[in-house]
Amino acid sequence: MIKAIITDIEGTTSSLSFVKDELFPYARAHVGEFLHANTNNENVINILDAVNTHVGKTLSLDEAIDQLIAWMDNDEKITPLKALQGLIWESGYLRGELTGHLYSDAIHNLQTWKAQGFDLYVYSSGSVYAQKLLFSHTEAGDLTPLFSGYFDTNIGSKQDSNSYENIVAHIGLPPEQLLFLSDIEAELNAAQAAGLQTIWLTRDQAPQAGATHWQVRDFDSIEVEPISE
Repeated sequence: MIKAIITDIEGTTSSLSFVKDELFPYARAHVGEFLHANTNNENVINILDAVNTHVGKTLSLDEAIDQLIAWMDNDEKITPLKALQGLIWESGYLRGELTGHLYSDAIHNLQTWKAQGFDLYVYSSGSVYAQKLLFSHTEAGDLTPLFSGYFDTNIGSKQDSNSYENIVAHIGLPPEQLLFLSDIEAELNAAQAAGLQTIWLTRDQAPQAGATHWQVRDFDSIEVEPISE
């Protein structure tokens, strides 16, 4: 029996267009301005130190900005980049320039599953901080109380089965009692290899013949047995 549900964000609970056409361009457009305005911020200092560690040398601020933009343009899943994007998005949410997009079917079913007793978690390549920002600034209000925990690349790559084994250990339930939702087959393969149950959210994609994962169009098509009291 499923006791906990772990969901991806991009393409699963939130549209690809929101992330790619709004969040990512917003971060890219504001990265230089944000870093120059926050050079004494402890979080920014730590991020820049992590950038230097990643490239193996000390960069000037402008060199670091160029490096971060290059990573953005290549859609790199690098932890300090994701942390910085989260900080930039926070400023956008606080200014009212961003509102977190979630599919209505995702909102309704997450609320229903929570009420039925399922523990809900998020696993995304975006930083935990960015995840919380998105779910706390939606058109439906603050949805962060629905979730028992969040995971990002600090726990490992989403296409590495070891990452899901780490999540299993953190949650403390047998892997077969965990359900992972994603729109990316490689992520689902990794979760399946770690023993998790999986569902492929196809959304606007055509279903894939021969896939080893249950494929559904949206959250309304997912059937999970309510947890017994």
